[in-house]
Amino acid sequence: MALKPDRVEHLTDLSFFMNETATRGKICVFSSAGSGAAMDDSNAKVIVATGSGNAAGMLLNDVVNLDLTRQHINFHKDEVQKGGKVLLLRRGTVVTNNIESGKTPTAGNIAYFDSAGDLTTDVDSTPVGQFLSSKDADGYAKVEINIIPNV
Repeated sequence: MALKPDRVEHLTDLSFFMNETATRGKICVFSSAGSGAAMDDSNAKVIVATGSGNAAGMLLNDVVNLDLTRQHINFHKDEVQKGGKVLLLRRGTVVTNNIESGKTPTAGNIAYFDSAGDLTTDVDSTPVGQFLSSKDADGYAKVEINIIPNV
């Protein structure tokens, strides 16, 4: 589990598609392959961060690749089929364990993202928020996400 259910969503975005599998809690960046402007434009794509880039938001769905002729999407787990629209958190608060291995954030640290889409305290990329706690015994920390456009 990458996100605990106790979260506050101030601003979300449901206008992007994702063509790869991923778990919720990862930071996504805009795909350079396209940038559609309309709500259902298939060129509006995001990918899990693979290095630096402009953050689009934190993924709030599990993106899966299932044979839908054999089984159903589990909507109770908030799953989305690969190639479908995903929900991105642009502003809000989450409790997550998607924190770079070996990092020990403390309350007040700026949250960045690493090349795997996990949160980190290293200045590897643009800031995506602020840690509001340190890690608990299970490795979860409270984080405020605030994706600010690069202007």
